[in-house]
Amino acid sequence: MKKTMLFIVSLMLVFVAACSGGNAETKEKEITVYTALEDDMIETYLSSFKEKHPNIKVNIVRDSTGVVTSKLLAEKDNPKADVVWGLAATSLLVADQKGMLEGYAPEGIDRVGSQYKDTQNEKPHWVGIDAWMTGIAVNTVELKEMGLEAPQSYEDLLDPKYKDLIVMPNPASSGTGFLTVSAMMQLMGEDKAWNYMDELHKNVGMYTHSGSKPAKLAGQGEYPIGISFGYRGITQAEKGEPIKTIFPEEGSGWDLEANALVKKENIKDEAKTFLDWAISDKAMKEYSENFAITTVPTDKPVPEGFPEDPTEQLIDNDFNWAAENRQEILDKWTKNYDGKSAPKE
Repeated sequence: MKKTMLFIVSLMLVFVAACSGGNAETKEKEITVYTALEDDMIETYLSSFKEKHPNIKVNIVRDSTGVVTSKLLAEKDNPKADVVWGLAATSLLVADQKGMLEGYAPEGIDRVGSQYKDTQNEKPHWVGIDAWMTGIAVNTVELKEMGLEAPQSYEDLLDPKYKDLIVMPNPASSGTGFLTVSAMMQLMGEDKAWNYMDELHKNVGMYTHSGSKPAKLAGQGEYPIGISFGYRGITQAEKGEPIKTIFPEEGSGWDLEANALVKKENIKDEAKTFLDWAISDKAMKEYSENFAITTVPTDKPVPEGFPEDPTEQLIDNDFNWAAENRQEILDKWTKNYDGKSAPKE
């Protein structure tokens, strides 16, 4: 009887140990990914990763660029994320300046152009996947009813006839908002840019906390002009909305959606596996469905609605300058213009 009981107890201990080991293994194969990619892109992008790595659970934490950046910085001393995927390169540079990123060269890194990745370190601290740029989404039906021509440039947006008709992203919340403000400063010089934004503010009806929201509001006819990013207005037009996306004559502000490995005590191999996949040919093909510029060339033609050569539309962008001056710019912008921002949800 005693031998039988001992045998049963031994079996139970083996079972418990096996279960514990299984849980530990499952936990080990989980990664937390912070991202500012658009909601409607994430699952499509992830499908090829899940197909190739079904045993790695990816916990996505998604929000706008400003919110993800603030969350990342707030967790500096106790990082929760393993990977950052598709966050503005300027935001990653801020994190890097605070020593928060670990160098890693993903598989296939040589395929990524030098202008689209960190070249300051032996192993890159960030790697871009695609570029997104400022576009002006206009509701052609609404403007026609008002008897107004569509603006073609940043300068046009100051015309008093557009008073209260423009909606724009708040740069403290939105990466699109920040890249647009940064572009104005780099194109005009800081003093002229602040004077320009004082005048633009008179025509802005509301600042949103999302880079895509201005295009959505323009599509709905709530505001006929939305300073947004090119992709969003173009996809809305494809769905039948009366939207035309105009790329400003002076050039578009732009940033890279980029990836990075978060520096922490326990860096998981699965996090590196994810970063390898994130610049793979399969991933790049998915990115190219939405963006005219991917950091690894694909055989997909430039999506209809973008300039023929989208790289010609991009301003000369100093990412390091933008990162170094980001907080000062946001503090002044918030002080001067935040009164017209939409309530935060």
